[in-house]
Amino acid sequence: MRGLSVALAQDAPIPLAAGFACAPGEVLALVGPSGSGKSTILKCIAGVYRPGAGTVAVDGETWFDAARGIDLAPHARAAGMVFQSYALFPHMTALGNVAAAMDHAPRAERDERARRLLDLVHLAGLEERRPAELSGGQQQRVAVARALARDPKVLLLDEPFSSVDKATRQRLYVEIAALRRAFSMPVVLVTHDLDEAAMLADRLAVLHRGRTLQAGTPEEVTTKPDSAEVARLVNLRNVFAGRVAGHAEADAAGEARALTLVDWNGRRLECARNPAFKPGDACAWVIPDGFVVPHRRDRPSRGERENPVRGTIAAALAIGPNVQIALDLGPGEAHPLHFSLPAHVARRNGFAPGAEATVSLLAEGIHLMPPARGEG
Repeated sequence: MRGLSVALAQDAPIPLAAGFACAPGEVLALVGPSGSGKSTILKCIAGVYRPGAGTVAVDGETWFDAARGIDLAPHARAAGMVFQSYALFPHMTALGNVAAAMDHAPRAERDERARRLLDLVHLAGLEERRPAELSGGQQQRVAVARALARDPKVLLLDEPFSSVDKATRQRLYVEIAALRRAFSMPVVLVTHDLDEAAMLADRLAVLHRGRTLQAGTPEEVTTKPDSAEVARLVNLRNVFAGRVAGHAEADAAGEARALTLVDWNGRRLECARNPAFKPGDACAWVIPDGFVVPHRRDRPSRGERENPVRGTIAAALAIGPNVQIALDLGPGEAHPLHFSLPAHVARRNGFAPGAEATVSLLAEGIHLMPPARGEG
């Protein structure tokens, strides 16, 4: 079996119940709040932390198997790791830092190979500079070159962009994307930034308190979360409770569509058909704010007949060219409905705190989930 396979379990001191696989050439992002075990899992793969139970295997080679007593030392695992703090040797040059990771290679070849790797990460000409003479982005590139110098079978990135400015981060994104194409190995990225994860990763693994709650493509996880817990962890704000009323073969306008109907605080919602839910079942439901369509005052919108919801704008926060709207839905619903729209649209339609507004919830964007704990 090619690629990385991880299954980890323990109750204490750090709870773990995590499992995932990462194929060669694939980037898997571990996401979740602080304390969810992301960095600990990287350390388990690298061999610098020993979990109570589980396995770690790369390309069919077992690096760790608690039941069989296998636990390869870190230097025996072909893992390249890039730390948040870079962890460069301050007294060594960039060239020396990269060459120091090549103890498996003949001494006569190390400098030349190190130069090639520094060239690969766009640091040609800076080989003799020490870390204090390099910018944060340049230090990060040295750290990546050093990780690659081990000829790793898996590359582990622990919050690698958190210490650099936004412009440098954007350049590093492009360079990491190019490197993953040049080196066909599994890449595991730990990040707290969902936008970063969605940009770089082929798949996400959502973690909470050491447990893998869901793994899938960024689109799957952010539009079809497995639970209300996952939805909230990936910053989906529009999570509500309801009860399945039944299924239908046509919408309210008589158009043939396979729908599931949900009662939501006295409202009847039309949702994309989900046969896993039966009439009478309690459920949670989520809609990404991109599927919340405001009704414009100057002309009707395409979806005005689809799940119209009226409320009062509680907040309108301008962030760059967009405005984040919170729509108060009135008595019976404690949480507002969130959506965003371009600032010029908000101005033209008078979307300001205190104004009345109507939106449509597009059925294709409403995703049903099991009820949240304590509900049902």
